[in-house]
Amino acid sequence: MTVGAASTPTLLLGVAAWTVLSLAASAVLIVRLERLGARLGVTEAALGMLAALAADAPEITSAVTALSRGQHDVGVGVVLGSNVFNLAALLGLSAVVAGRVVFDRRVVVVDGVVGGWLAMVCLAVVIGPLSPATGLLVGSVLFVPYVVVSGMQAQARARLRIPQRVRGVLVAGVRQTERDLSRAEHDLVEVGDAHPGPTRDAVHAVVAVVVVVFASVQMEHTVTDLGDRWGLSPAFVGAVVLAAITSLPNAVAAVYLARRGRGAATLSEAMNSNNINALVGFLLPATVIGVGARSVLSQTVAIWYVGLTAVSLVIAFWLRGIPRTAGLLIILLYAVFVTRV
Repeated sequence: MTVGAASTPTLLLGVAAWTVLSLAASAVLIVRLERLGARLGVTEAALGMLAALAADAPEITSAVTALSRGQHDVGVGVVLGSNVFNLAALLGLSAVVAGRVVFDRRVVVVDGVVGGWLAMVCLAVVIGPLSPATGLLVGSVLFVPYVVVSGMQAQARARLRIPQRVRGVLVAGVRQTERDLSRAEHDLVEVGDAHPGPTRDAVHAVVAVVVVVFASVQMEHTVTDLGDRWGLSPAFVGAVVLAAITSLPNAVAAVYLARRGRGAATLSEAMNSNNINALVGFLLPATVIGVGARSVLSQTVAIWYVGLTAVSLVIAFWLRGIPRTAGLLIILLYAVFVTRV
């Protein structure tokens, strides 16, 4: 669909339709992956990461589509803008709704070190010191071991040959996240058919992936066309409009966890979503496709991603959680970000 080929109401209707289809398919994908993972004995931490990956599918697909079309500001904006939105919605809004999100400092250290590292790597790639390929390699240095440890059983983690203090923080942080996630994941495993089977779940997951990819591609085209018609900058279309729309599944999941007092899982949901966006949605496709010209607007989005990540993690560590007032502050900072893009 090109600008002028459809009326504005038709484009708006298209945005709504593709958004609903993409998010619905993403929700099905989350449930099916959770159930398949539970049957295979995957740890709760790894299941949480699978759920974050499934929920990130719309923004990752939209970003890759935009980058492949040469719309680099849109592509960078969708992924890194989604990460800024995630901090405001998954942490800020969750704290406002729940009153306070509470977690141990060890959880902040475990999730925050990886999340902060990847945020800085993305900034270095967008600004220019690092190439996408180098950024992918550097970002994987912490993310890959984190994924491996998340997939380990508790007994294996306790035997890791690393300094005792580091191992203690790592094991305690992952264990608390798993404890928070276990009940929510049990609920998801029970969702759906009365007698679900692994084959049916696998088929549904594959179909859901196809639907998410198709709907997200169409959504990116339609929103971009609408932005062109209204004279919106590509960075704003990607970093604000598409970023917010595609991040809704994660926001709903985080509020659900926060309202039930599962603070460690809420923080993990936010950090894992951002980490997967950064690595799979930005660094990997940028390595293959290229990041294009490094515009000032893309750099602005990347700077805000790093800045709001740092603010959120400092608050979370210092206050052992995020109270409602701090949540409001994070949301306010996001509102300032929107005016700057």
